[in-house]
Formats: sequence, structure tokens, C-alpha cells
Amino acid sequence: MLDLTTFLSGPFATQILADMGAEVVKVEAPDGGDSSRAIPPHFVDGESAYFLGVNRSKRSIALNLKHPEGIALLKEMLAVCDVVVENYRPGVAARMGLDVQAIREQRPALVWASISGFGQTGPWKDHPAYDMIVQALSGVMSLTGEVGRPAVRLGIPAGDMVAGMYATIAVTAALADRERTGQGRVIDISMLDCQLAMLSYQSTYALLAGTTPQPQGAKHDSIPTYRSFVAGDGRELVVTANTERMWRGLCKALGRPELLDDPRFVDAGCRLANRNDLWPLLEAGFRGRAAADWIEPLQEQGVPVALIKNVPEALRDARESGRGMIVQLADAKGQSVEVVGNPIKLPGEPALVPTYPPKLGEGAYEVLAAWLGKAEQDVDQIARAGALQLQASSFLK
Repeated sequence: MLDLTTFLSGPFATQILADMGAEVVKVEAPDGGDSSRAIPPHFVDGESAYFLGVNRSKRSIALNLKHPEGIALLKEMLAVCDVVVENYRPGVAARMGLDVQAIREQRPALVWASISGFGQTGPWKDHPAYDMIVQALSGVMSLTGEVGRPAVRLGIPAGDMVAGMYATIAVTAALADRERTGQGRVIDISMLDCQLAMLSYQSTYALLAGTTPQPQGAKHDSIPTYRSFVAGDGRELVVTANTERMWRGLCKALGRPELLDDPRFVDAGCRLANRNDLWPLLEAGFRGRAAADWIEPLQEQGVPVALIKNVPEALRDARESGRGMIVQLADAKGQSVEVVGNPIKLPGEPALVPTYPPKLGEGAYEVLAAWLGKAEQDVDQIARAGALQLQASSFLK
């Protein structure tokens, strides 16, 4: 797999595929490589933590794609790879001499996935886009935050990462179909399209009823007992009492059985219609104990509940869970970094051991030997011509 991507959406997609066993070669520009290598504030051995978080288990080759020999070398690699993932702006690859249709005429089995802000077609296709741009345009930001307050960007880069996940789904589907037909596919992933898909029931509500969904805060548009509460110690917890059984359990745990007979709250529709009467009663109840002290009584009543944890707390819990979600990557020099691991588990299968994200260009000798049969002196000659940047490799020659 050739990874012609930078920043987050594409690298996240190819990291998922690398985690599942794909051989991913990251093609980078010689002058600094992927721009995310330099994003502050945290660095390990000169590499940004941002880059380290989404580029494990890959190899890097630094090609000068403005040099004729650099493009020629990339085309040689295209002739033998199975998948290309790129996130250039529409038209950029073609201007570089990489016309996807012409390439696929020579390699009809090739799977080519393009990730862009607005897709390869449409009136906005030439516009640049980043995570917050598509969160804004999709309506996602309008749903995030509190009523009466300015819109808030999601705390995770969902605009990028959701596009990466959809690209991964599409690539795996295309590869499965190729097993049947022998034909590859061209895949067009729009970050904005992916955010629109994430609107889920909110988009259906708007389309069906003509409503304008409002900021959600920590509440739910349809289930008033699916929200956060502040407990007596000032800490927040969330309760997701979304069935009648859970509603009864919530009332019992709070010591408010009389709410079950209150005609305002007799069923889900009534509770929604009278949510502004219900919420102060529930809020007052939760202020009677510290947040942690509510966990056991609610769980005993079958009510899903959780403390709202900060990131270090969540990572500590992940480390203690035994599910391998915190992994340590080490390079050949002994430099190491911890990252969040692969969430896809395959019981009964040996787990793949992830490798440290590559230094810029460190895989050139190995990749060009394995993929194209080039000897070390051939690679050195290409580098001297200015088409390739070399770096001492952490892999065995």
C-alpha cells in the first residue's frame, strides 16, 4: 500500500490498515516530510507526538515528486502495489503526472482511494478543508455546546478521523470485491460527506419535521434521562436511562419513587414534554451524594452510569483494562513512546506487534529492494540525482 497522505485523515486510515497487517509505505517530500512531523508542542527525538500517534507500523520513503526520476520511481511502485491512499486536493495528482484513470488502465486491479475536503466533484471540490471547516459546514458544530452559547468544535478531530475510517471501510470492501472480480476501484471520500453521515438521527429529524436541532450540551433531544448531572462534590456523571425499566431504576436509586406515579412523567413522551419540570427534580437528587457514590446504587438498579473522566484518567483505566489499548513502540535505538493501540480485536489470532513510526526516508533501501528489486547502488544513484532522500535505516538491509 502506498500512503501519499499528510496530517490526519489519510495517515489515520493507513494506520488502521497497517494495524490489520497491510504493508504500508509512506511517501513523503524530502524537505521535512509529512507536515505533522513538526506540529508543536510535544516531541520525541525530534518527531511530533501528533505524527507519532497516527503513523505506526509504516515505512517511509522520501521522494522528490518534482523531479522526473522521483515521479518515475513512484510510477514503478504504482505498478506493483495493491492500494493507493492520497489526500491531495482534486486535480493535484493529475498535475503531478499521476492520472488515476490512466494508471488504472495499466493496473485495473489497483484500488485508489482519494480523501479530500469536498470530494472529487461538486462546486466546492477545489476549496481547501480541515477538520473544523467540515465540522462547521456539516452542522456538527451547531449541535455542540450549550444553548445560547457560541458553537463549539468537538474535542476530537472527527472531521479528519471519520473520513479516515470511511476510507478504510471502502478500501477493505474494494479489496474484497477484487477477490471476486479481479477489478479494483476508485474511491472518492469527502470529509464533509462523512460528517453529514455522522448527523444520524438529527439529520432525519430535520428532514422529516423541518426542525433545526439545537446545541445538545450533555443532553439528548429525545430522551430527557440521557444526560449528565453534577453531583454533591461538584463532579459530573452521566446517566443513560433510556428504557422504562431504567427509568424505574433511576427513580428507585434516587429515592424518588413518587415520580413514577406523577402524570407528567408517566411515559417517555410525557417525560420529554415535561423535561423542564423533571430535570430540577433529578438534579436535586444527584446533589445528595458525591459522584462516585452514585455508581454502585445506579448499577444495582440496572441504570447505565459513568463518571466523566479526563483524558489521563481514561488512559489509566485503559492501561489497567488488559485489552492492550496502551502500547509502547520502540525504535532500533531504544527510543520509545506510548500510544493508544488498535481497537480491533481478533480472538484466537496472534496479535500483530506494532512498530515505531518511521523516520523520514528510512525505509528507502528496503522498500525499493523488496518492491522493485533495486540494488543498494541503484538507490544511491537515484539519491545522488536528487530524486530521493536517504536516511540511515532502522531496518536490516
